[in-house]
Amino acid sequence: MKTLVLGGYGNFGARISRALAQDAGIALWIGGRDIERATAFAQSLGGGARGVRIDTQSPDFAREMGQWGVDLVIHTAGPFQGQDYRVPQAVAAAGAHYIDLADGRRFVCDFPAAMDDAFRRAGRTAVSGASTVPALSSAVVDHLAANWRGLRSIDICIAPAQGAPRGRATLAGVLACCGAPVRVWQHGRWTEQPGWAHPEKVRFARMKPRRGALCDIPDLELFPARYAGVQSVMFRAALEVGLTQHAFAFLALMRRAGLLRSPQKLAPLLHATGGVFDALGTALGGMVVRVEGIDANGTIARRAWHIAADDNHGPEIPCMAAILLARRLARGDALPTGAHACAGLLALGEFDPEFARWGMVTDLIDEASSAP
Repeated sequence: MKTLVLGGYGNFGARISRALAQDAGIALWIGGRDIERATAFAQSLGGGARGVRIDTQSPDFAREMGQWGVDLVIHTAGPFQGQDYRVPQAVAAAGAHYIDLADGRRFVCDFPAAMDDAFRRAGRTAVSGASTVPALSSAVVDHLAANWRGLRSIDICIAPAQGAPRGRATLAGVLACCGAPVRVWQHGRWTEQPGWAHPEKVRFARMKPRRGALCDIPDLELFPARYAGVQSVMFRAALEVGLTQHAFAFLALMRRAGLLRSPQKLAPLLHATGGVFDALGTALGGMVVRVEGIDANGTIARRAWHIAADDNHGPEIPCMAAILLARRLARGDALPTGAHACAGLLALGEFDPEFARWGMVTDLIDEASSAP
Protein backbone atom coordinates (compact mmCIF):
# COMPACT_ATOMS: atom_id res chain seq x y z
CA MET A 1 0.00 0.00 0.00
CA LYS A 2 1.68 3.20 -1.17
CA THR A 3 1.42 5.52 1.82
CA LEU A 4 2.33 9.21 1.82
CA VAL A 5 2.90 10.87 5.22
CA LEU A 6 2.48 14.64 4.91
CA GLY A 7 4.82 16.31 7.37
CA GLY A 8 6.56 12.96 7.49
CA TYR A 9 9.73 14.26 9.14
CA GLY A 10 7.90 16.42 11.73
CA ASN A 11 7.22 15.80 15.42
CA PHE A 12 4.38 13.32 14.91
CA GLY A 13 4.91 12.43 11.26
CA ALA A 14 8.39 11.06 11.99
CA ARG A 15 7.03 8.76 14.68
CA ILE A 16 4.33 7.41 12.37
CA SER A 17 6.84 6.99 9.57
CA ARG A 18 9.25 5.01 11.78
CA ALA A 19 6.46 2.64 12.77
CA LEU A 20 5.11 2.10 9.25
CA ALA A 21 8.56 1.71 7.70
CA GLN A 22 8.79 -1.65 9.45
CA ASP A 23 5.60 -2.95 7.80
CA ALA A 24 6.27 -5.12 4.75
CA GLY A 25 2.82 -4.32 3.37
CA ILE A 26 3.48 -0.59 3.16
CA ALA A 27 5.56 1.37 0.64
CA LEU A 28 6.35 4.57 2.51
CA TRP A 29 6.73 8.06 1.08
CA ILE A 30 7.89 10.91 3.31
CA GLY A 31 6.35 14.17 2.12
CA GLY A 32 7.35 17.72 3.01
CA ARG A 33 8.36 21.06 1.58
CA ASP A 34 12.08 20.40 2.15
CA ILE A 35 13.11 17.62 -0.23
CA GLU A 36 16.55 17.29 1.37
CA ARG A 37 15.10 16.71 4.83
CA ALA A 38 12.47 14.35 3.46
CA THR A 39 15.03 12.33 1.53
CA ALA A 40 17.55 12.18 4.38
CA PHE A 41 14.90 11.03 6.83
CA ALA A 42 13.52 8.44 4.38
CA GLN A 43 17.01 7.02 3.87
CA SER A 44 17.50 6.75 7.63
CA LEU A 45 14.38 4.56 7.83
CA GLY A 46 15.51 2.02 5.26
CA GLY A 47 12.97 -0.40 3.83
CA GLY A 48 12.77 1.49 0.54
CA ALA A 49 11.18 4.63 2.06
CA ARG A 50 11.28 7.56 -0.34
CA GLY A 51 11.35 11.32 0.26
CA VAL A 52 9.23 13.60 -1.94
CA ARG A 53 8.77 17.34 -2.09
CA ILE A 54 5.14 18.30 -1.75
CA ASP A 55 3.36 21.51 -0.81
CA THR A 56 -0.27 21.14 0.21
CA GLN A 57 -0.85 24.81 -0.67
CA SER A 58 0.32 24.34 -4.25
CA PRO A 59 -2.33 24.45 -7.02
CA ASP A 60 -0.69 21.29 -8.42
CA PHE A 61 -1.15 19.33 -5.20
CA ALA A 62 -4.23 17.37 -6.35
CA ARG A 63 -2.68 16.61 -9.75
CA GLU A 64 0.51 15.33 -8.14
CA MET A 65 -1.48 13.06 -5.87
CA GLY A 66 -3.23 11.52 -8.86
CA GLN A 67 0.00 11.06 -10.82
CA TRP A 68 1.76 9.28 -7.97
CA GLY A 69 -0.96 6.69 -7.50
CA VAL A 70 -0.92 6.99 -3.70
CA ASP A 71 -3.24 4.60 -1.85
CA LEU A 72 -3.26 6.33 1.56
CA VAL A 73 -2.39 9.84 2.74
CA ILE A 74 -1.68 10.47 6.44
CA HIS A 75 -1.88 14.20 7.13
CA THR A 76 0.19 15.31 10.15
CA ALA A 77 1.00 18.87 9.06
CA GLY A 78 -0.83 20.97 11.64
CA PRO A 79 -1.98 23.09 13.25
CA PHE A 80 -5.45 22.10 12.05
CA GLN A 81 -7.23 25.00 13.74
CA GLY A 82 -8.25 27.23 10.85
CA GLN A 83 -7.23 24.78 8.10
CA ASP A 84 -9.66 24.19 5.26
CA TYR A 85 -10.33 20.85 3.57
CA ARG A 86 -8.15 21.28 0.47
CA VAL A 87 -5.93 18.35 1.48
CA PRO A 88 -8.70 15.76 1.98
CA GLN A 89 -10.45 17.11 -1.12
CA ALA A 90 -7.32 16.47 -3.16
CA VAL A 91 -6.93 13.01 -1.63
CA ALA A 92 -10.52 12.10 -2.51
CA ALA A 93 -10.00 13.38 -6.07
CA ALA A 94 -6.92 11.14 -6.31
CA GLY A 95 -8.96 8.13 -5.18
CA ALA A 96 -6.91 7.48 -2.03
CA HIS A 97 -7.75 6.82 1.62
CA TYR A 98 -7.15 9.64 4.11
CA ILE A 99 -6.21 9.81 7.80
CA ASP A 100 -5.27 12.90 9.81
CA LEU A 101 -4.15 13.71 13.35
CA ALA A 102 -6.35 16.79 13.64
CA ASP A 103 -7.31 18.06 17.07
CA GLY A 104 -9.01 21.24 15.89
CA ARG A 105 -12.63 21.12 17.04
CA ARG A 106 -14.23 22.57 13.93
CA PHE A 107 -11.96 20.68 11.55
CA VAL A 108 -12.84 17.29 13.07
CA CYS A 109 -16.48 17.89 13.95
CA ASP A 110 -17.40 19.36 10.55
CA PHE A 111 -15.32 16.85 8.62
CA PRO A 112 -17.97 14.10 8.06
CA ALA A 113 -20.57 16.48 6.64
CA ALA A 114 -18.03 18.32 4.49
CA MET A 115 -16.19 15.31 3.04
CA ASP A 116 -18.49 12.29 3.16
CA ASP A 117 -19.93 12.63 -0.35
CA ALA A 118 -16.49 13.01 -1.95
CA PHE A 119 -15.06 9.91 -0.31
CA ARG A 120 -18.19 7.84 -0.88
CA ARG A 121 -17.99 8.65 -4.58
CA ALA A 122 -14.35 7.61 -4.52
CA GLY A 123 -15.19 4.42 -2.59
CA ARG A 124 -12.56 5.32 0.00
CA THR A 125 -12.32 5.90 3.74
CA ALA A 126 -11.43 9.24 5.35
CA VAL A 127 -10.79 9.56 9.08
CA SER A 128 -10.20 12.83 10.94
CA GLY A 129 -8.95 13.02 14.52
CA ALA A 130 -6.96 9.78 14.53
CA SER A 131 -5.08 10.87 17.60
CA THR A 132 -5.30 10.80 21.41
CA VAL A 133 -8.59 12.63 21.09
CA PRO A 134 -11.08 11.48 20.00
CA ALA A 135 -9.66 8.12 18.81
CA LEU A 136 -8.14 6.85 22.07
CA SER A 137 -10.42 8.82 24.37
CA SER A 138 -13.57 7.33 22.79
CA ALA A 139 -12.08 3.83 22.96
CA VAL A 140 -11.45 4.35 26.68
CA VAL A 141 -14.96 5.66 27.38
CA ASP A 142 -16.51 2.77 25.43
CA HIS A 143 -14.45 0.33 27.51
CA LEU A 144 -15.16 1.94 30.87
CA ALA A 145 -18.91 2.21 30.31
CA ALA A 146 -19.45 -1.10 28.48
CA ASN A 147 -22.84 -2.60 29.43
CA TRP A 148 -23.77 0.37 31.60
CA ARG A 149 -27.39 1.51 31.60
CA GLY A 150 -26.38 5.14 31.25
CA LEU A 151 -23.46 7.55 31.24
CA ARG A 152 -23.68 10.77 33.27
CA SER A 153 -20.30 12.44 32.97
CA ILE A 154 -16.96 12.18 31.15
CA ASP A 155 -13.86 13.96 32.42
CA ILE A 156 -10.55 13.74 30.50
CA CYS A 157 -7.15 15.21 31.31
CA ILE A 158 -3.90 14.93 29.37
CA ALA A 159 -0.72 15.69 31.29
CA PRO A 160 2.39 15.85 29.07
CA ALA A 161 5.88 15.42 30.45
CA GLN A 162 7.81 18.67 30.62
CA GLY A 163 10.73 17.06 28.83
CA ALA A 164 8.73 15.57 25.95
CA PRO A 165 9.45 17.04 22.49
CA ARG A 166 6.99 19.81 21.59
CA GLY A 167 5.94 20.59 18.06
CA ARG A 168 5.42 24.22 17.10
CA ALA A 169 2.11 23.40 15.41
CA THR A 170 0.81 21.70 18.56
CA LEU A 171 1.83 24.70 20.65
CA ALA A 172 0.09 27.07 18.26
CA GLY A 173 -3.10 25.04 18.52
CA VAL A 174 -2.95 25.16 22.32
CA LEU A 175 -2.26 28.89 22.41
CA ALA A 176 -5.21 29.58 20.11
CA CYS A 177 -7.47 28.38 22.91
CA CYS A 178 -6.04 30.68 25.60
CA GLY A 179 -8.83 32.96 26.80
CA ALA A 180 -11.12 32.05 23.90
CA PRO A 181 -14.72 31.10 24.74
CA VAL A 182 -15.16 27.33 24.64
CA ARG A 183 -18.58 25.71 24.35
CA VAL A 184 -18.86 23.00 27.00
CA TRP A 185 -21.69 20.56 27.75
CA GLN A 186 -22.31 20.89 31.51
CA HIS A 187 -25.33 19.76 33.54
CA GLY A 188 -27.29 18.94 30.42
CA ARG A 189 -26.88 22.28 28.66
CA TRP A 190 -24.33 24.21 26.63
CA THR A 191 -22.26 26.81 28.46
CA GLU A 192 -19.25 28.94 27.55
CA GLN A 193 -16.05 28.94 29.55
CA PRO A 194 -12.68 30.59 28.81
CA GLY A 195 -9.90 28.27 27.71
CA TRP A 196 -6.94 27.81 30.11
CA ALA A 197 -8.41 30.32 32.56
CA HIS A 198 -9.24 28.38 35.74
CA PRO A 199 -6.89 25.46 36.50
CA GLU A 200 -8.20 22.72 38.84
CA LYS A 201 -6.39 19.90 40.62
CA VAL A 202 -6.44 16.56 38.80
CA ARG A 203 -5.24 13.29 40.37
CA PHE A 204 -3.41 10.53 38.52
CA ALA A 205 -2.61 6.92 39.44
CA ARG A 206 1.17 7.11 38.94
CA MET A 207 1.95 10.82 38.89
CA LYS A 208 1.72 13.67 41.34
CA PRO A 209 -1.48 15.74 41.09
CA ARG A 210 -1.39 18.58 38.59
CA ARG A 211 -3.57 21.57 37.88
CA GLY A 212 -5.45 21.17 34.62
CA ALA A 213 -7.28 23.81 32.60
CA LEU A 214 -9.97 23.65 29.95
CA CYS A 215 -8.71 23.23 26.40
CA ASP A 216 -10.89 23.08 23.28
CA ILE A 217 -10.94 19.68 21.55
CA PRO A 218 -13.41 17.74 19.34
CA ASP A 219 -14.55 15.49 22.22
CA LEU A 220 -16.37 18.41 23.86
CA GLU A 221 -18.77 18.45 20.91
CA LEU A 222 -18.65 14.86 19.68
CA PHE A 223 -19.25 13.09 23.00
CA PRO A 224 -22.58 14.73 23.98
CA ALA A 225 -23.95 13.50 20.64
CA ARG A 226 -22.23 10.09 20.79
CA TYR A 227 -23.21 9.17 24.36
CA ALA A 228 -26.94 9.66 24.73
CA GLY A 229 -27.94 11.04 28.11
CA VAL A 230 -24.51 12.23 29.21
CA GLN A 231 -24.88 15.38 31.27
CA SER A 232 -21.32 16.74 31.41
CA VAL A 233 -18.20 16.43 29.26
CA MET A 234 -14.93 18.10 30.27
CA PHE A 235 -11.40 18.12 28.92
CA ARG A 236 -8.36 19.62 30.62
CA ALA A 237 -4.67 19.83 29.86
CA ALA A 238 -2.27 19.79 32.81
CA LEU A 239 1.27 21.04 32.34
CA GLU A 240 3.90 19.62 34.68
CA VAL A 241 5.63 22.84 35.72
CA GLY A 242 3.21 25.04 37.62
CA LEU A 243 4.87 28.21 36.36
CA THR A 244 4.04 27.34 32.75
CA GLN A 245 0.44 26.50 33.67
CA HIS A 246 0.12 29.91 35.34
CA ALA A 247 1.69 31.53 32.28
CA PHE A 248 -1.03 30.08 30.05
CA ALA A 249 -3.67 31.26 32.52
CA PHE A 250 -2.12 34.75 32.35
CA LEU A 251 -2.24 34.72 28.55
CA ALA A 252 -5.89 33.73 28.81
CA LEU A 253 -6.52 36.69 31.13
CA MET A 254 -4.70 39.04 28.73
CA ARG A 255 -6.83 37.88 25.82
CA ARG A 256 -10.08 38.24 27.76
CA ALA A 257 -9.03 41.76 28.71
CA GLY A 258 -8.48 42.60 25.05
CA LEU A 259 -4.73 43.06 25.48
CA LEU A 260 -3.69 40.03 23.43
CA ARG A 261 -5.66 39.23 20.31
CA SER A 262 -3.79 36.23 18.93
CA PRO A 263 -1.85 34.23 21.55
CA GLN A 264 -0.95 31.66 18.88
CA LYS A 265 1.44 34.20 17.34
CA LEU A 266 3.64 33.61 20.38
CA ALA A 267 4.16 29.96 19.38
CA PRO A 268 7.61 30.48 17.74
CA LEU A 269 8.90 32.37 20.78
CA LEU A 270 7.53 29.92 23.35
CA HIS A 271 8.69 26.96 21.27
CA ALA A 272 12.22 28.38 21.21
CA THR A 273 12.31 29.18 24.94
CA GLY A 274 10.21 26.34 26.36
CA GLY A 275 13.24 24.20 27.10
CA VAL A 276 14.28 26.64 29.84
CA PHE A 277 11.82 24.94 32.20
CA ASP A 278 12.71 21.35 31.31
CA ALA A 279 15.07 21.06 34.29
CA LEU A 280 12.08 21.70 36.58
CA GLY A 281 10.10 18.78 35.18
CA THR A 282 10.47 15.09 34.44
CA ALA A 283 10.16 12.62 31.59
CA LEU A 284 6.85 11.25 32.95
CA GLY A 285 3.51 12.16 31.39
CA GLY A 286 0.10 10.59 31.22
CA MET A 287 -3.63 10.80 30.80
CA VAL A 288 -6.74 10.01 32.80
CA VAL A 289 -10.32 9.42 31.66
CA ARG A 290 -13.00 9.39 34.37
CA VAL A 291 -16.61 8.41 33.82
CA GLU A 292 -19.66 8.28 36.06
CA GLY A 293 -22.94 6.56 35.30
CA ILE A 294 -25.38 3.78 36.11
CA ASP A 295 -23.88 0.32 35.72
CA ALA A 296 -25.59 -2.90 34.63
CA ASN A 297 -26.86 -3.49 38.19
CA GLY A 298 -28.46 -0.07 38.47
CA THR A 299 -25.72 1.23 40.78
CA ILE A 300 -24.05 4.61 40.51
CA ALA A 301 -20.50 3.83 39.42
CA ARG A 302 -17.32 5.84 38.90
CA ARG A 303 -14.42 4.40 36.96
CA ALA A 304 -11.11 5.81 35.78
CA TRP A 305 -8.53 4.72 33.23
CA HIS A 306 -4.98 6.01 33.62
CA ILE A 307 -1.90 5.74 31.44
CA ALA A 308 1.63 6.72 32.43
CA ALA A 309 4.30 7.23 29.76
CA ASP A 310 7.89 7.57 30.99
CA ASP A 311 11.16 8.41 29.18
CA ASN A 312 9.45 11.22 27.25
CA HIS A 313 7.51 8.67 25.18
CA GLY A 314 4.19 10.49 25.61
CA PRO A 315 4.18 11.96 22.06
CA GLU A 316 3.96 8.40 20.72
CA ILE A 317 0.35 8.20 21.97
CA PRO A 318 -1.14 10.72 19.50
CA CYS A 319 0.39 8.68 16.66
CA MET A 320 -0.99 5.27 17.59
CA ALA A 321 -4.47 5.51 16.08
CA ALA A 322 -3.14 6.52 12.66
CA ILE A 323 -0.61 3.68 12.78
CA LEU A 324 -3.27 1.13 13.71
CA LEU A 325 -5.70 2.32 11.02
CA ALA A 326 -2.97 2.37 8.35
CA ARG A 327 -2.03 -1.21 9.19
CA ARG A 328 -5.68 -2.23 8.94
CA LEU A 329 -5.91 -0.79 5.45
CA ALA A 330 -2.61 -2.40 4.44
CA ARG A 331 -3.97 -5.80 5.55
CA GLY A 332 -7.12 -5.25 3.54
CA ASP A 333 -9.34 -5.03 6.61
CA ALA A 334 -12.58 -3.20 5.96
CA LEU A 335 -13.09 0.33 7.23
CA PRO A 336 -16.37 2.19 6.69
CA THR A 337 -16.50 4.05 3.38
CA GLY A 338 -16.99 7.82 3.55
CA ALA A 339 -15.74 10.48 5.94
CA HIS A 340 -15.72 9.98 9.71
CA ALA A 341 -14.51 11.55 12.92
CA CYS A 342 -12.32 8.96 14.62
CA ALA A 343 -14.64 8.03 17.48
CA GLY A 344 -15.45 4.36 17.97
CA LEU A 345 -13.31 3.10 15.09
CA LEU A 346 -10.77 1.44 17.40
CA ALA A 347 -11.20 -0.66 20.54
CA LEU A 348 -9.02 -0.02 23.57
CA GLY A 349 -7.46 -3.47 23.33
CA GLU A 350 -6.03 -2.61 19.90
CA PHE A 351 -3.80 0.00 21.55
CA ASP A 352 -2.32 -2.41 24.09
CA PRO A 353 0.57 -3.67 21.91
CA GLU A 354 1.56 -0.08 21.19
CA PHE A 355 1.47 0.81 24.89
CA ALA A 356 3.65 -2.20 25.64
CA ARG A 357 6.08 -1.30 22.87
CA TRP A 358 6.88 1.97 24.64
CA GLY A 359 6.78 0.66 28.21
CA MET A 360 3.58 2.52 29.07
CA VAL A 361 1.55 1.38 32.07
CA THR A 362 -2.24 1.55 32.37
CA ASP A 363 -4.52 1.33 35.40
CA LEU A 364 -8.26 0.79 35.53
CA ILE A 365 -9.68 1.90 38.87
CA ASP A 366 -13.20 1.65 40.31
CA GLU A 367 -13.14 4.94 42.18
CA ALA A 368 -16.49 4.63 43.90
CA SER A 369 -19.78 2.78 43.73
CA SER A 370 -22.92 3.21 45.74
CA ALA A 371 -26.62 2.52 45.67
CA PRO A 372 -28.55 5.01 43.52
